[in-house]
Amino acid sequence: MKSTTNYLSYFWLIAGDLIVLALVTVFGFASHNEMSAGVIRYLSTFIPLLVSWLLTAPFLGAYDSDKVLDVRQLWRPFWAMVLAGPMMGLLRGLLLGTVVIPAFVIVVGGVSALALLVWRFVYLVISTKTTARKSQVHG
Repeated sequence: MKSTTNYLSYFWLIAGDLIVLALVTVFGFASHNEMSAGVIRYLSTFIPLLVSWLLTAPFLGAYDSDKVLDVRQLWRPFWAMVLAGPMMGLLRGLLLGTVVIPAFVIVVGGVSALALLVWRFVYLVISTKTTARKSQVHG
């Protein structure tokens, strides 16, 4: 039963990360009044953002089960996204055949890092309360 709970926890953690990055992308397009840019244009930003996150986060322990539920370790997803930002810019530039705009990389990386920090804090609070509630019932 415990392994099923772990898989479910990882599912929600990764799904939340994906949703946060999708919302950051939508917010970026909306802030530039480009919501009508189309799905392909949206994906040309979202996919490099997601890929760079998924390539960076595991190496900084952002999915380590011991660290995910430790408030002192919330820096891990934050800095993983800060490091993933330049990779995202490079991947997006290669995908679109354009130059990498440093200001874009800084803004997307910074906003994404802050958004992930907020989401991971919410996840930590919910998970901690759920774990405490289960231990009261069973223990």
